[in-house]
Amino acid sequence: MTTAAVRTVELDQTTGTDRPASGAAGVAEGLPWVEDAGKIAPKDARELSKLFFDRLQVLEEGTHEYQYARNTLIEMNLSLVRFAAGRFRNRGSGEMEDIIQVGTIGLIKAIDRFDLSREVEFTSFAVPYIVGEIKRFFRDTSWAVHVPRRLQELRVEIAKAKEELAGTLDRDPTVKDLATHLKITEEEVLDGLIAANGYAAGSLDSPNEQSDDGPANGKARTVADTMGDTDPAMETVENLHALAPLIQELDDRERQIIEMRFGQEMTQSKIGEALGISQMHVSRLLARTLRKLRTGLCVEA
Repeated sequence: MTTAAVRTVELDQTTGTDRPASGAAGVAEGLPWVEDAGKIAPKDARELSKLFFDRLQVLEEGTHEYQYARNTLIEMNLSLVRFAAGRFRNRGSGEMEDIIQVGTIGLIKAIDRFDLSREVEFTSFAVPYIVGEIKRFFRDTSWAVHVPRRLQELRVEIAKAKEELAGTLDRDPTVKDLATHLKITEEEVLDGLIAANGYAAGSLDSPNEQSDDGPANGKARTVADTMGDTDPAMETVENLHALAPLIQELDDRERQIIEMRFGQEMTQSKIGEALGISQMHVSRLLARTLRKLRTGLCVEA
């Protein structure tokens, strides 16, 4: 054991147990005073952890002795967190410091739930807790767009299936291949693939990798440069499409007035002259017809 990290302990001549040297206030009887738990070698930490877990089970929660034993266990086993966090170093946009903090929460949960009577090594017990906490962190925070948890998990399954099938088929798997492999429907696979688009958001200012055009004026084209915009004429097309069946329901004179007023852009007086009626009569007929069309559009909506 590294002597620099553990202070000398006095042997209780009466009981034969180790007791902390003077100055180690708050240390439970039977436990050594650890100067810097973070410097304990992993092999030594495993042996010391057994001693600390044994004492932790009989100490009263909330006491200084209990806190010392628990905190020392946490510090001694932080190497497990760093080991597990290394697997996620290049995943998503999470900072390594954040990943370690989240993994430490998993370590603390493992310490609070560990029981020596299970005869299982603490490392084997703790790593799943640590990894699970880190995965939960990525699942809940890394998605640029929130999607249901079912689809988040399906995305992971599809990614694994893609990699496995690509090796066996020597090509990219189709939706049907993925559905057969995962024993789900093709619609579910498509849902998972669409949901995967919400994992990371791209910047509109990023270069457009799919564009074959060279730089314009010395500046590369961005994604925003190649994106279309809403055509203002589309609303007119939609309105005309919705109006067509309503206009067909009008009588001949009403359709004629609408055509002359809006199609030929004739004034009301000119329409009156063409139909042999007064301008006032044309105005009333036009207002009634437009009101009928508006009512029909509201009902359709």
